[in-house]
Amino acid sequence: MSPRTARAAVWTVLPAEATLLVCEVAGVRIPGAVLIGAEALVSTVLALQAVALWRLYAERRRAGADRRDAVRGALHSLVPVVARRLVVHELRALNSLVLWVLRRCHQVPEGALAVAYTGPQTAMMYGLLFVSVVETVMLALVIPWPLVDAVLLVMDVYGVVLVLALHASCVIRPHVVGSDGSLRIRYGALFDLSVPAAVIAAARVERRDPDGRLLQLHTDGVLDLAVGSQTTVTVELTEPVEFVRPLGAKAFARTLRFHADDPRETVTALTRVGGVSRLRGPPGGADGRWAVRRRWTPPAAPCTSARVPRTALRRRPCHACVGS
Repeated sequence: MSPRTARAAVWTVLPAEATLLVCEVAGVRIPGAVLIGAEALVSTVLALQAVALWRLYAERRRAGADRRDAVRGALHSLVPVVARRLVVHELRALNSLVLWVLRRCHQVPEGALAVAYTGPQTAMMYGLLFVSVVETVMLALVIPWPLVDAVLLVMDVYGVVLVLALHASCVIRPHVVGSDGSLRIRYGALFDLSVPAAVIAAARVERRDPDGRLLQLHTDGVLDLAVGSQTTVTVELTEPVEFVRPLGAKAFARTLRFHADDPRETVTALTRVGGVSRLRGPPGGADGRWAVRRRWTPPAAPCTSARVPRTALRRRPCHACVGS
């Protein structure tokens, strides 16, 4: 069986299985022969998937790949990229909850500045969390069927965990201004773009209000990564950089616009850490923007802070970095 046929079989069987499950939970009486046939079909599809996976693994092993690379290549060939990305995002978000409880940042190296960006969405996230908890309690009180009540309770509790995990992933994965002048902009576990120092041409504080979407790429190569429908920092590049969208599609951007809770501190950090000279517009200018253009200066002293307090991430992510 080819990978395309195996994927088509899965996408055909799963909706049918979900429909039967909903009918069963709702109390609809389904003939036993239908249930047996459905389970037999699902078992057959899973067996075919296992055979296709083994064949792909064996082909890569014969080609000289080690076991880990062979398994990874087989999964990439068999599982659609969208499904893989969704599973990875969910696992990373759940892992972020653990790091959030431990008050640790994700991949913020020594000498770098962590730039928080969760300010505009914090109130909305906690409001959504409160509404989800109220909905869970109300449904548990009004639904009289024990089986339906148990299924919805599990779904609602998991939804509450995912909302909290999404916010936690944004808190522990801040933007990063490296000690070498590089820039890494992120949004939780959904988006991650690293920009080398040599590619950054200019940066400025510039407040904009995009149309509300999280990620938007314009035809002129401008990428908006908005939080709370706003961006506050604009970074111009000397050449396009490649990035990966949350569902796996690749694209290129020439100008980056993203949100930082303290945009002036971010631009100043680029000036100090990245070796760029700050230029201000003439007094009384129309936009009053701060711009930075690159020139070499000695790098900042390394950060000695091994851990970043969670409270510090909300406004000034790393006091040791700011003071270095």
